[in-house]
Amino acid sequence: MSLDDLAALEQATSEAWATPLEKLDVSRAERFASNTHWPFFERLRKEAPVHYCSDSMHGPYWSITRFNDIVAIDSDHRTFSSQNNIVIGDNPPDFSPPMFIASDPPVHDVQRRAVTPAVAPQRLADLESLIRQRIAAVLDQLPRGETFNWVDKVSIELTTQMLATLFDFPWEDRHLLPYWSDVTTSSETVGNSSITMARRQEILMECLGYFMRLWNERKAAPPKFDFISLLAHDPATRDLPDNPIEYLGNLMLLIVGGNDTTRNSMTGGLLALSRNPGEYEKLRNDPSLIPNMVSEIVRWQTPLAHMRRTALEDIEFRGQKIRKGDRVVMWYVSGNRDEEVIDRANEFIIDRPRSRHHVAFGFGIHRCMGNRVAEMQLKILWEEIMKRFPRIDVVGEPERVTSNFVLGYTALPVRIPLA
Repeated sequence: MSLDDLAALEQATSEAWATPLEKLDVSRAERFASNTHWPFFERLRKEAPVHYCSDSMHGPYWSITRFNDIVAIDSDHRTFSSQNNIVIGDNPPDFSPPMFIASDPPVHDVQRRAVTPAVAPQRLADLESLIRQRIAAVLDQLPRGETFNWVDKVSIELTTQMLATLFDFPWEDRHLLPYWSDVTTSSETVGNSSITMARRQEILMECLGYFMRLWNERKAAPPKFDFISLLAHDPATRDLPDNPIEYLGNLMLLIVGGNDTTRNSMTGGLLALSRNPGEYEKLRNDPSLIPNMVSEIVRWQTPLAHMRRTALEDIEFRGQKIRKGDRVVMWYVSGNRDEEVIDRANEFIIDRPRSRHHVAFGFGIHRCMGNRVAEMQLKILWEEIMKRFPRIDVVGEPERVTSNFVLGYTALPVRIPLA
């Protein structure tokens, strides 16, 4: 971490502890972009783990910041609903595509069940050799002895290839998938105003048009195991394009879900090892730690900072009165640093006991259905890295996206030594 970053974190720490609790707003996206959000969550975990913010750019909201409280809320979909939105801000009323992660049963269960075979264990076993082959090809083409952007050359390329496989998407157009993913998650609802809502809607409607063509092709062809074919041939979802905006919503969900968790963990893992050279040395001495390290990477990175729920009834939770209709935000990024549950939670430890005990994938009916895909890609990536490169050096500071939802990177400058 640079001296400037350390100074910014020190200033954020002073601000976090000096601000009156009732004025604390942990949703400010610029803090996530500068990686200075940590002390604000530390204070809430210690002093107000169920905290009400009455004034933010997203409106009033509750913050849930401790591990066990997040699990309790995430597991109670009957009291805390996902209907309509899973991010802290509200979608504009004229463009709010429904999707199954932002739905409650039975709609959620029916639509999720339809696409789950694409990432079922047997399907992943069939794909493993292909994923390994592609990862090896990407790594073998990396330059030696010169600086390059790991995000572009590795993280985006590998997740794009995997997304194209899961959708059986035309290979020559696969670059559209991360583009649409970034447009989906660039929104004022998560503190990012880099693109207007009107332009965002325009681009996503172009995405819908492309996928409408794919739907018609898959519907007329024999069933396969890609997302579109599964939806088109399942009796419960084969009429989904009759409501094109709902079809678009589920496309947005599947594209982002298949992109952000893995893409940003591929970058975050290398950054974590760079900043913890003792752990990198531990990995070099014992590559069998990779499966355990993958879970630690996902916890340490926490690719999605939060998930939102809406209270369906008045309820008292941990001594606080949450009212029907209140938005309740589970801060996964905070739960994964809860030292009451995770020993030495702020440290990156690749042989951490019970490393899978984290909240990054969520709990309950909305637990990430692609978690095994993400873990498998990360595992194979690091297995193939360790076969080739004793060391990959991070040679500059990362550039992060501006979002209180996606904890992501736009750049990580690295260099692979010649010897």
